[in-house]
Amino acid sequence: MKSFLKLVSVFVFIIILTACQSSETTKSNNENGKKTVIEYWHVNAETQGGKTVEELVKEFNAQSDTTKVVAKYNPDMYKGLMQNLQAEVAAGKTPAVVQVGWSFLDYFSNNFNYVSPQEVIDKNYPEDKTFLQDHFLENVMNLAKNSNGKQVGVPYSLSSPVLYINRDLLKKAGLDPNGPKTWEEVKEFSKVIKEKTGKYGFYFQEPADNWATQALLESNGVQMITDGKATFASKEGIEAYQLLADMILKDKSAVHLPWDQGVQSFIDGNVAMAYTTIAQRSNIQDNSKFDVATIKSPAWNGKKVRVPAGGAMLAITAKEENQQKSAWEFMKYLYSVESMAKWTKGTGYVPPRKEVAGAENGLKTYLEENKMMQAAIEQMDEVVPWTSFPGNAGLQAEQTLLDARDEILSGKISVEKGLSSAQDTINNLLK
Repeated sequence: MKSFLKLVSVFVFIIILTACQSSETTKSNNENGKKTVIEYWHVNAETQGGKTVEELVKEFNAQSDTTKVVAKYNPDMYKGLMQNLQAEVAAGKTPAVVQVGWSFLDYFSNNFNYVSPQEVIDKNYPEDKTFLQDHFLENVMNLAKNSNGKQVGVPYSLSSPVLYINRDLLKKAGLDPNGPKTWEEVKEFSKVIKEKTGKYGFYFQEPADNWATQALLESNGVQMITDGKATFASKEGIEAYQLLADMILKDKSAVHLPWDQGVQSFIDGNVAMAYTTIAQRSNIQDNSKFDVATIKSPAWNGKKVRVPAGGAMLAITAKEENQQKSAWEFMKYLYSVESMAKWTKGTGYVPPRKEVAGAENGLKTYLEENKMMQAAIEQMDEVVPWTSFPGNAGLQAEQTLLDARDEILSGKISVEKGLSSAQDTINNLLK
């Protein structure tokens, strides 16, 4: 036993001695000078920031003496990443940095080991001690706090749903080229477009989450959760969902397609209006061959618009200290003004860092030249938290709503029965 303790003591001494050989923590993360390799898990497909992820990772790796980042794309958005992370942890492995969607904030913090970025900073980077409080508004940082008030990560992507419009098709149908202002008008516009042009009038985004659905329902006065219970199957919730179902099933003026196909149909000029994230702005703007614009999320007559904050935070899941240090080094690079500006230009996400929008080396000129960003920026006052179902029910609750959506919009079940059944199932999960 004494021999073993001596061996451990020697080993610890060697580690401490090695760590002290460099006076600058940013120069070396290990004793042999080799770069620490870390994985960065993200959900950005090629059409929604994937190319920008590759560019930023490549640039970071080229300038870092200590760290090499390997980016890994996770399909099926944030739900898919959580499922893949479960499998990785079960296999005894973990990435170093992960994107966590706002709807999985509590689920992530309840089910996975992570370290708060500030803890890593305080322990290893004293020069960055006030980095977060200096560069982020308090209400923005609070988006990355769980229900217990703990800072889980740092906001990285902020978005809201906007209505993309094909002004050429609207004009062809004899409609106002500035687009509809309410959901009731969206339905009317969509029907006229189908009748006058033969094209579909509307597409409502259908990814592997219920983000856009929350905007549709909550803008009609619905609360997704009240006092820890799901409450979306109210009269107002059924009314809102019925409008969408009627457009698809009754009027046949809206198209029911997976997300990538729906957005592509809009780009191809086969759909006149598409309700989806501002993060699709770059893809749509660069590839559309018609007069395209964005307008703010529609309201319901006489009611206040509520749009959930889309996007994600970055969280550190690295276990080893050298990987945690590398994780923060990489994150700090991503949160620089220049990197944030590239991220916004490549995606359309609203930057969470304070200085980016007005900085000369940031987005000042870009925002003046790219008017399609304006709708998302103007409705930031209407942004609300993306619903995060409490406890360990997050994945199952999200999937229950997705299953209900598919059954409702394919005509297999009525809106009232579909929403009520989903609400009951989720509330049983939450007990």
